[in-house]
Amino acid sequence: MTTGESLNELHAIRDLDQLDDLLSTPTPGVVETFSRLDGDLILLGVAGKMGPTLALMARRAFDAAGLSGRRVIGVARFSTAGSESWLQGRGIETIRADLLEPGALERLPEAANVVSMFAMKFGATGQEARTWAMNAYLPGLVAARYRGSRIVAFSTGNVYGLEPITGKGSKESDPPRPVGEYGMSCLGRERILEHQSRALGIPMAVIRLNYAVEMRYGVLVDLGRKVFAGDPVDLAMGHFNAIWQGDANAMTLRAFDHAASPPAIFNVTGPDVLSVRRVAERLGERLGRPPRFLGAEAPDALLSDAGRAIELFGPPRIDTDRLIDLTADWLLRGGATLGKPTHFQARDGRF
Repeated sequence: MTTGESLNELHAIRDLDQLDDLLSTPTPGVVETFSRLDGDLILLGVAGKMGPTLALMARRAFDAAGLSGRRVIGVARFSTAGSESWLQGRGIETIRADLLEPGALERLPEAANVVSMFAMKFGATGQEARTWAMNAYLPGLVAARYRGSRIVAFSTGNVYGLEPITGKGSKESDPPRPVGEYGMSCLGRERILEHQSRALGIPMAVIRLNYAVEMRYGVLVDLGRKVFAGDPVDLAMGHFNAIWQGDANAMTLRAFDHAASPPAIFNVTGPDVLSVRRVAERLGERLGRPPRFLGAEAPDALLSDAGRAIELFGPPRIDTDRLIDLTADWLLRGGATLGKPTHFQARDGRF
């Protein structure tokens, strides 16, 4: 299923195998991009929530483009059981490394294309020094190590400030106004990457993501679990953006076509400003549990305008209503979740 029509016809996702297949199916645009890429691909920080299916989409895109000899290499500490073997079983090479350790980057293989995914967000409060090391210091080292490559680097919409809910959200051209150490460290990452891109002539693309969702985690799962459990839904951050992770994967990989110096920047999210209250009510209808609410909506929220990415890469192939229905069905059937809340409700930048 690679078309918007077929995805929006889904009534349920059977199991984890089907979910991973859907999240990693390359779009025709991704296959076209990968048919033009020279050399191998390395993903740094591949073991996170988004990395495995992004790596698998890349592997499948190379194969579909007739370039099965190209390597896809995933680098991480692999502290979660099974994540490394999952990748290896799908044709992705793996390397265990702590990228902050001296010499770790120098031991990695050459690759013409790099996806930089490592970051520290949760637990940042109380570990501010490590947060800055991961989010700002290490990206500069990576850029120096792969100065001859194209780099697509993940960032976050947290580099923006809160925007009125009556608008479409922050544009890439808006001045950053991060709140809290995490957001500031992510802006630090972008500034260091821009410096390295300009100084060393490295073509880059920066992906400001918020928020990718699938059946195991994300804002919709957070809300669905609260509604299902009868816990109150906090309305403090009363609005948000979301995008199906499969679409976020595809946009990220297509960004290699637009890597430039200075870096090209893309907001990657869905086109709609979503109401926490309305989403919770719709989830409640599907789950048979009327939601309870805490507090009231603020007039602003962390919102991004994804118009530029949608213009270049096309709209998401699956809409929010379908995602809500699929999430509710998954929860009703006891589908596995990661148990990692997004903390999207935080308005003070403390995670």
